[in-house]
Amino acid sequence: MFFFLVIGLWKWIIYRWDLQPFILPPPELVWERFITVLKSGSLWFHTVFTLTEAFLGFLAALIFGTFMGYILARSRLLEQLFSPYIVASRGIPVITIAPLLAIWFGFGLPSKVFVSFFIVFFPMLINTIIGIRSVNIGHRELMRAYGASRWQIFRYIEIPSAMPILLGGFKIGITSSIMGAVVGEFVSADRGLGFLVNQSKGLYDTPLMFVAIGTLAALSFILYTSVWGLEIILLRGRPEQNAEQTRF
Repeated sequence: MFFFLVIGLWKWIIYRWDLQPFILPPPELVWERFITVLKSGSLWFHTVFTLTEAFLGFLAALIFGTFMGYILARSRLLEQLFSPYIVASRGIPVITIAPLLAIWFGFGLPSKVFVSFFIVFFPMLINTIIGIRSVNIGHRELMRAYGASRWQIFRYIEIPSAMPILLGGFKIGITSSIMGAVVGEFVSADRGLGFLVNQSKGLYDTPLMFVAIGTLAALSFILYTSVWGLEIILLRGRPEQNAEQTRF
């Protein structure tokens, strides 16, 4: 129902202000453009490239963010030493360093992956710190009293307890990785959905721009839903409030 309301409002706005297609194309024109680039294989080509950049950036941020987050969560001293620099780096708009990364790493895949990594790293780090510190101290001490090793405490206490918050970081990170890849493509690229948006802007091909933006929105939705499905599987059998902690 909501979909048809949006389409109806869209067409009414065009009719009310008599907008030209290069300003706001009608839904049927956008659909025709979508079918055209889909059949030509162009849309798949650019989508796969953007997904590759986003996935590699997310994977790198997941590994380094959770690793560093765990270390900082277990050491107040290290957190006090590194937190100011981490927060300061977060304050730098990624669009300002993307050109510099393109100069350092070239105009290919690495620079886009690094931009994606830069955006995803911070939420993964913070959620890991919060998740590990949410572990019940009494449970941890009880395990130690029974002679459990650090690995056993990590596996049976820390990971299960922190999992709802970590999955919240996954949701933020997986969608942010798409944004990072597109920002990198805006600066320098000859492929990808960000490049497609730039190209359509230069050609005043507004229907193609709508197709690219719609594809990005669909990708973000699919990735977010995938992590949400993973959350349901991993948190199955837990009290409902745990799962609600990471639901937006």
